Amino acid sequence: MSRLRDSEKIAGKGRNRLLITYEVFSDKGRREVNEDSAGAFENEGKYCFVLCDGLGGHGMGDAASQCVVETFKTQFFENGNGMKDFLPETFEIAQDFLLGEQIVRKAKAKMKTTAVAMLTDGVNVYIGHIGDSRCYAFGRHKVKFRTLDHSVPQMLVLTHEIKDSQIRNHPDRGLVLKALGTEWEDGPEFELTEEKKIKGIRAFLLCSDGFWELIEEKTMCELLRKSSTVKEWLDSMVEEIRKNGEGKNMDNFSAIAVWNTKE
Repeated sequence: MSRLRDSEKIAGKGRNRLLITYEVFSDKGRREVNEDSAGAFENEGKYCFVLCDGLGGHGMGDAASQCVVETFKTQFFENGNGMKDFLPETFEIAQDFLLGEQIVRKAKAKMKTTAVAMLTDGVNVYIGHIGDSRCYAFGRHKVKFRTLDHSVPQMLVLTHEIKDSQIRNHPDRGLVLKALGTEWEDGPEFELTEEKKIKGIRAFLLCSDGFWELIEEKTMCELLRKSSTVKEWLDSMVEEIRKNGEGKNMDNFSAIAVWNTKE
C-alpha cells in the first residue's frame, strides 16, 4: 500500500474561498508492478490532480504513467496560469513527450497510459481524460456526473446494447479505445468536460479502473455520507475494494479523493 499525500488548504479569495482537502492512494493489488501513477500539486491557490494507469498489456506502462504525471507537474508549476488552456495543452505535450520517449527508449509499441486530470482554483473546475480512468463529482447524496470511459463496454452503453451497470463485468471491459502514447489519427483524442463551478459539489474522485471496478457508485455515496474527513472516505472505499477483491487477481488500484469542505 502507498499513501502518497494529503493536504488541507484554502483556495480562492474573499467570499469564494473554499477549503480544499485531498488524499492520494495507490496500491499494486496482486500484480507484480504498480503501473498506476498519481500526483496532487498546489501552486498559488490552484490545484492540479492527475492520475494515470499504464497499459500493462503493452509493457512499460509504469514508465508511461510516471512520465505523464511528471509532465503535468512540470507544466503546472511552470506554465499553469491559463486555467482554460492548461488541460488541453498539457495533454498534447504529454502525448508528444511519450511518443518521443518511445523512440529514445526503443519502446515504440509499449509506453501507453490512460489519464484523468482535474484543475481548480477553488471556484472553477476543469476536467479532462483519455481512456478508462475516471473522474466522479458528488453532491451530498448522489453522483452529479462522471467522465465516460473510452472503452468498448462504454461504447456499447452509448449505443444502448448494454446497461451502464454491466460495464464492470463485461468480457471486453479491459479493451481501451484511446490512450496517451498511441498515435492519434484525426487530432487529439482526449476529452474535456465542460467547465464547472465547484460550488454545489461536495467531493471529487479521480480513480483507475482497478479502483472503480470493485466498488459501485451507490457505495461510494454511502461511504461519503458516513465519513467526516476525506481520508476517512478514501480509507473506507479502499477497505470495500479489498473485501470485494478477495480471492481475485486484483489490478493496481489508485485514487485521488478531493473534498470541498464548505459544501
